Amino acid sequence: MQKVNEYLKENEGRFIAQLAEYIRFPSVSAQPQHKNDLQACAEWLRRHCEEIGLDAKLWPTTGNPILLARTPRSRTGRRPHFLVYGHYDVQPPEPFDLWKSPPFEPRIQGRSIFGRGASDNKGQHLAHMNAIEAYLKTGVELPCDVTFLIEGEEEVGSASLAAFAKQHRDQLGCDALVISDTGMPGLKQPALTYALRGIVSFEIKLLGPARDLHSGIFGGSVENPAMALCRLLGSLRDHRGRITIPGYYDDVVPLTRYERKELARLPFSQRAYQKLLGVRRLFGEAGFTPTEQRTARPTFEINGLTSGYQGEGSKTIVPAWAGAKITMRLVPRQKPEKIRQLVFQYMRRVCPPTVRMELTAGHGAEPYFVSPQGAKCQAALRALKQAFGCEPVLIREGGSLPIINELTKVLRTEALLLGLALPDDNAHSPNEKFDLDCFAKGMLMSAGLWPELAQASR
Repeated sequence: MQKVNEYLKENEGRFIAQLAEYIRFPSVSAQPQHKNDLQACAEWLRRHCEEIGLDAKLWPTTGNPILLARTPRSRTGRRPHFLVYGHYDVQPPEPFDLWKSPPFEPRIQGRSIFGRGASDNKGQHLAHMNAIEAYLKTGVELPCDVTFLIEGEEEVGSASLAAFAKQHRDQLGCDALVISDTGMPGLKQPALTYALRGIVSFEIKLLGPARDLHSGIFGGSVENPAMALCRLLGSLRDHRGRITIPGYYDDVVPLTRYERKELARLPFSQRAYQKLLGVRRLFGEAGFTPTEQRTARPTFEINGLTSGYQGEGSKTIVPAWAGAKITMRLVPRQKPEKIRQLVFQYMRRVCPPTVRMELTAGHGAEPYFVSPQGAKCQAALRALKQAFGCEPVLIREGGSLPIINELTKVLRTEALLLGLALPDDNAHSPNEKFDLDCFAKGMLMSAGLWPELAQASR
C-alpha cells in the first residue's frame, strides 16, 4: 500500500489537470444541442481508461453511450468483483450570470476546483479511477477485480441503464456496488450513507361547479373546491407533525439505538439551520431530531396549490376547481404502491360529496437500506478512517436515487455509498466546485477500500 499511496501523492497535480480536462466537456444530458459533447466526453473517458491500463469499451444506447472499463482479470482463479458506478453527464449550467467564472472553464481557487460536474459526478468517480491507476502502474496486485460502469443519462433519469444492466448481468455481477455520488458533512466527518428515502408522487383535483361562479350571487350555496381541498389536505397531518392516514406507518422500521447514536454525532446547530432555511421556527414530527426528521422519517408534502384567479387585483369568484401536486418521502420497508393505495383509499373516503375528485398517480421509487453493521459496510468505514485520519460517521440521505434500487435488484447485490462532496459544493447550482482535499483523500480511501472489501467478501 505504501507504493500505491506514494504514487497517488506524487501524481496529484497531474490528476487535478486531468479532472480539469474532463470538466471542460459540456456534457449536459438535458439539452439536445450537447449530444456531440456527451459523445466526445465518453470517448475521452474511454481513452483515459485505456491509458491507465483498463480494458474499456463504449456501449451505444438509444440515449448516450455507457462506459464499461475493467481491470485485467486474475489468472489464478476467481477473486471478489466490485462494480464502481458513476455518471459523466452534468446538470444544465444556467443561470450563467450567477457563475463567477464560465462553468466549463475550470478555475482553481485555494483548494477547490470550480466547474459544472466537478463534484457531481466527474471528480468523485475519477478519484476511484486514479486509485486503480496507482495499483496498475506500480505493479501492486489488486486483491479483487474492479469494473467501472459510467453512464451519461443520470441527470435525466437513467433511461438506458436498467435495460443495459439486465442485458449485461453476467459481466456486471459483483460482490458489491460502490457509488461515490453523495456527500459527507465535512472533511472531519467522512461518511457512509446507509439509507436513502424513497418517493411517491401524485396530483389531486377537486371539481366543483361547471364554471367559475360570481361569489356574490352564488357564494354560500355551493361548495368552494379550494376550501374543500384545504380542509382535506389539512386533515392529513396533526399538530404534532404526524401523518393521519391509517396504515401509513405500519411498515416503518424504528431507528435503532445504534442508529440514533450515530446520527447524533453529526454536527448540527439549530440556530444556523434556521438561518440557512430562513425560517423563524422549525417544525417536524414530535419525538425526533431535525436530522432524523429530514432523513429517517416519512413525509407528506404539498409541492404546489392551484385554484381560481391568480392575476393582478381581485376577482370575486367561486372557482370551478382546485388542485395540488403532492410528494411523499418514504423510509425503508415502505412500498410506493402500497402507500399510494392507502392514501388514495383514504382520500376517497373523506372527500366531501359536494365535489368530484380526480387522483393522478405520478412516479415512485423505493427507499434503499443496507445494514451499517454488515461486513462490507464496516470494511468501507475502515477505509474511510485510514484515508481521512478521523472517525467516519453514518448518515441517511433524505433524497432518492432510484437507479440504486434498479442496479441492486438486477445484480442482486448491495450498494456502498461513499460520497466525497461537501455541503457547500453547490451541486446543481451555480459555482459548483469540488474540494481538492476531498479529491486527494478520496483517492487514498479508494486505494485502501479494495483490500478491505476483498477481505470482507472472503
